[in-house]
Amino acid sequence: MPLFKRNPFGHILFIKRFLIQTLGLISHGRYRKFNDLQIEGMDVLRSLPEENVLFISNHQTYFADVAAMFHVFNAALKGRDENIRNIGYLWRPKLNMYYIAAGETMRSGLLPKIFAYVGSISVERTWRSAGKDINRQVKMSDISNIGKALDDGWVITFPQGTTTPFKPIRRGTAHIIKTYKPTVVPIVIDGFRRSFDKKGLMIKKRNVLQSMVIKEPLEIDYENEDVATIVEKIEYAIEQHPSFLKVLTPEQIKQEQEYREQRRFWGADPKKEEEE
Repeated sequence: MPLFKRNPFGHILFIKRFLIQTLGLISHGRYRKFNDLQIEGMDVLRSLPEENVLFISNHQTYFADVAAMFHVFNAALKGRDENIRNIGYLWRPKLNMYYIAAGETMRSGLLPKIFAYVGSISVERTWRSAGKDINRQVKMSDISNIGKALDDGWVITFPQGTTTPFKPIRRGTAHIIKTYKPTVVPIVIDGFRRSFDKKGLMIKKRNVLQSMVIKEPLEIDYENEDVATIVEKIEYAIEQHPSFLKVLTPEQIKQEQEYREQRRFWGADPKKEEEE
């Protein structure tokens, strides 16, 4: 590989590799030592194509969610089974991975700018800027950049566009899906909000059970399903549909407990989690 080979966004790949390895070494303990990240579905990652894959996930912190996914994705591709032990999986990390983030967040300091080099596709939010509600048109260059990243590899997006739970899914994600027809893989995370601050840089609480569930790709009829239908599918897939807020019956609680047991998130203390 040429020493100064670049990706489609002009980033030098050996610098990107160095940053992923360095930030990975720094952050690894946040998911293995200070807290306990339980993972399900890493085998799904090994069956995905090399490009045009869109990961959709709920969002709990600015940066810790993405960092965890970079660990999990690379560990899975190196044959790890539901764990990120032995950080040697970062020796040759996957370099064609990207994530969609708000431009103002990625320009907010030196550290976010470093994170941006790792793989950020910065977009300008159409509904909020500088802490105020706004209403502006989507920048076509943002859509084009997302398409460029999908052509090159894997892209992570948080379709609610906020770390606040149960907010509406942004319709732009559905438009991207209809336009570029990617393989759409849902991810559901939990525990990050309790263990990190909002930015995901500082450890707020230790010994928190963190979880990441990688689900099978969604079945989508790209030509015939409308945007509203795809939005609803996303809501259910990342467990952010309003129905997940409903009061459960005793039978439903029992089913939920059995489901959680099947996920094998060992070490969870349900009573403690309810108190938190």
